[in-house]
Order: sequence, then C-alpha cells, then structure tokens
Amino acid sequence: MAGPAPLSTAGAAVALRARAEAAAAAMPELLLAAERLAAAVDPGAHGLRRAGSGDEFWQYRPATEGDPAQAIDWRRSARSDAAFVRERERQTPQAAAIWVAGGPGMDWTGDSVRPTKGDRARLIGLALGLILLRGGERVAIGAADARAGRMQAETLARDLLVARPADLPPPGTLRPQRRLVLIGDFLGDPAPVERLVHEAAGIAASGALLQVLDPIEEAFPFSGAVRFRQPGGGAHQTRNAGALRDRYLARLEARRGQLSRLAEAAGWHFDTHDTAAPPAQALLWLAEALAP
Repeated sequence: MAGPAPLSTAGAAVALRARAEAAAAAMPELLLAAERLAAAVDPGAHGLRRAGSGDEFWQYRPATEGDPAQAIDWRRSARSDAAFVRERERQTPQAAAIWVAGGPGMDWTGDSVRPTKGDRARLIGLALGLILLRGGERVAIGAADARAGRMQAETLARDLLVARPADLPPPGTLRPQRRLVLIGDFLGDPAPVERLVHEAAGIAASGALLQVLDPIEEAFPFSGAVRFRQPGGGAHQTRNAGALRDRYLARLEARRGQLSRLAEAAGWHFDTHDTAAPPAQALLWLAEALAP
C-alpha cells in the first residue's frame, strides 16, 4: 500500500516560513534588537555620504547658479552674506546574503527530539531574512540577486529548501559592500573558510560566521566501544571512546579559536549555537552583529 504523498516543495517552503514567522513572533529579544536597530538608523537605509534625495541632513554648501529657490535654506543664509543650500545625504538599502551550509554533516542530529543542524540553520537563516526584509533591506540566499519587499519571504524559503548551496560561496560570487552571513558547522577543512573571509575583507564585504552544532558534538559523551559513522560514508570504530574525549574537545576548541581569530582579523563576527538552545539567542546575536 502506498504511503502518504511527500510534502511538495511549495508546501515545505510555506511550512518553513510559518515556523520562522512563529519563532520571530515569540522572540521578544529579537523584536527588541530590531527596535534598537530602527532607533539608531532607518532600517536598511544607511547613508553613502553623498548628496542625494535622502531624509537625513548632510551639510550646507554655498548656493550656485542654477540652484532652485526652494533649495535655499533661508534661515541659515540669513546669518551671513551668502545663500546656502541644505543638502541631504543620499541613502540606499543595504544588501545581505545568507548562506546555509548544505553538506551531509548538516543533516545530522544526536537525538530525534532535536532538529538536525541543517533544519535549525535554515530556520535561523530564514527568520533573519524576514527581519531584514521588514527593515527594508535587500536579502538573498546564496548567490541569488538580493531583493527587497515582504513578498520575497517565499523566495527566501524556497531557495533555502531547493538550492541547498555548497558549504561556502564559490570564488568570484562575493559582491563589494554586501554583508554576508555564513551558517554551518565548520567542522571540515578550514582552508575554504579562510579563503572566503580574506576575499570578502578585500572587497569590503563584512559578515558573520555562526557555527551550529548538536549538543553531542559539543560534549562528546561517549564511552566504551563506539562505531562512528562519517557523513557521506565511511566509519571509525573504537573500543574506548572515552579516551578520545579530551583530544576531541581540544581540537574543537582549537577550531573555534581559529575561526574567532579569523573573523576578528577581517572585522567579521563569530559565535556558536547548539540545537538544544532557543533559536532566539542566535537571531539576536546575528541582528546585533549586522548592525552598522
């Protein structure tokens, strides 16, 4: 007898968005962070330090031939013998690209009551995208074109589910001035991460690294005979897993220190999150990390 039909891609995208919406609505810390950002600057509209059509005052300049009368600031001009024009600062929406690692290791969970690392990473990535969209920013998943507007929420969810990008952006896909958020476990070869962060720093692309791990990966609570299966195939068997704990934890701490130093040197941000913790914690940190 045939089983139930699998959830369609569109239905899965809607379900993921609903989970992200529910998470965002239930996270007062995240909402507070969004309000703080809005109080500091117009969300997603940071000045370019050039004259333009923004709302924020930039500078006065002497009036020149051709300036319309309505551009003259008569109050400022009355304090001198010359006429002055009040210039406003040109503003443009910020753009952010969110990458969620799609490697086989992200599909793992140490307990069926917890989400996989990939599920948690996609939920955090989408919820962050929704927050940025509400602030008027342009957002993309992976290397897609960044777009603004609340209607982009469905596109973000679909891209997270369908695109399943590689662990890191391939060379040449980074764009200047764009903020980049990388969410993954970062347990593989660190060289590609180093390459990416150095490339991003060279084109003034700021960003944040969020390492998502399962609590078992954090604590290594194994003892006795254990057979470890590797993502994508392969296995390692030991008769005394407890003897490996200290060495494993030292290597994990060393990897985190390496990522932290890499991020700090490039002006980026690094933090960790485990799947037993509320997603609000990671969302709040990311919102603060992306603040200008």
